[in-house]
Amino acid sequence: MSWGQPRSLRARQLLAASLGLLAFLALAGYALDRAFLDTAENNLRERLHGYALAYAAKGDFDRSGEFVEPYEPIDPRFDQPGSGLYAELVLPNGHWDSPSAQGPLLPPAAMLKPSERRFEGPLPITEINGDVGEAYRYGIGLTWAAGGDPRAEFPYTIYILENTTSLSGQVAVFRGALWRYLGGAGFILLLLQALIMQWSLRPLQRVIDELKRVQRGLASRMSERHPRELEPLTESINAFIESERENLDRQRNTLADLAHSLKTPLAVLRARLDDDAPDGELREDVDLQLRRMNDLVSYQLARAASGGHALFAAPVAIEPHAEQIVRGLEKVYAAKGVLCEFDVTPGVQFHGEPGDLQELLGNLLENAFKWAHSRVLLTVTPGETAPNRRPGLLLAVDDDGPGIPAEKVALILQRGVRGDERVHGHGIGLAIVQDLVRGYRGTLDVVPSDELGGARFEVKLPPGL
Repeated sequence: MSWGQPRSLRARQLLAASLGLLAFLALAGYALDRAFLDTAENNLRERLHGYALAYAAKGDFDRSGEFVEPYEPIDPRFDQPGSGLYAELVLPNGHWDSPSAQGPLLPPAAMLKPSERRFEGPLPITEINGDVGEAYRYGIGLTWAAGGDPRAEFPYTIYILENTTSLSGQVAVFRGALWRYLGGAGFILLLLQALIMQWSLRPLQRVIDELKRVQRGLASRMSERHPRELEPLTESINAFIESERENLDRQRNTLADLAHSLKTPLAVLRARLDDDAPDGELREDVDLQLRRMNDLVSYQLARAASGGHALFAAPVAIEPHAEQIVRGLEKVYAAKGVLCEFDVTPGVQFHGEPGDLQELLGNLLENAFKWAHSRVLLTVTPGETAPNRRPGLLLAVDDDGPGIPAEKVALILQRGVRGDERVHGHGIGLAIVQDLVRGYRGTLDVVPSDELGGARFEVKLPPGL
């Protein structure tokens, strides 16, 4: 791995956790070492204090003020020269050393005040063999009163010294065991940490594997079984995949939708040419249909580019658009003599894109004209309402044609499927309507028409923002 490249998440976590673990073990080892050393020194202090009290209790002074050592030794090491355990008495007019202190060179000892205690060390000493060593020293200041006579009282100080050999040995054994156990524990924890990290990063590795499968075309989307921390990522990836798929489908359908939208204006122009209409009337119809085709092309291109409708579009009057569409359809289906009636509640408006309204009305009305025997009914009424929202819309187109069996409703709403193969058409008009209605979070229902006896296409749009 190049140092210029960022490390992987596994390497980052393993490095950070390992450094943290090593730092913790080092601090823990240092703390335990200091605690043991303090405890050992405190135990040594208490032991030396016990020796000093034993000398004070069992020792005595003669009439001349000379110290008389106890008959039974406090510890056999006090009688062994250079044993490492030494006793000293500092007297007003003299000095007494235990047999073990005969030979080693001990640090100078001063008289302490009565009841004063002092623990020092390690202090430099010279061993009996001439080697330089160290020793801890405990001293206590006392007062001797011969026979209880205050006039015969005199102060003296007892010092007990012990070299550091025993304490250093204990510390060395403890440190060896401590770092051996901490090293073993650290190694085990590092292995356990690596296993835990491998287990914890497994969901992320699964996400990477699934993403590679999607990239290679082996899967269409990410699965939904992921930890909650990764769900926003996988959901975003799935949303992006679906969005790209929808964009691709929309672009593929744009030309088909445009061709279907231009079919009616072209049919109107063909019908007017076949009718040998007067030049003025023909010119007016051509101009009208060309404007409509230009609007349709602009609308389809904008729809393909934006992929949806504006949330806060200005309200659009429905009846004028419906009248324009019906006039064109009446010319196309003039031979059938279909009559289209309007039942539009005054003031009802469509809150959306004008092009969407034209597509919606154009496809529903053309489908009705195609199948109707003689009558078509357009109904527009207010839909559901909600506080602080634009009112909904109910738009229905009825015809007196043969109707649509319930089992074929889902089939005819599919893109490219026609209700009757014998009838001319592309089979995408109703699919366009369903896409538009779905874009406005509405519903499209196809039911029998109670009023005209044919089919009823009912569009319900919910309240908008």
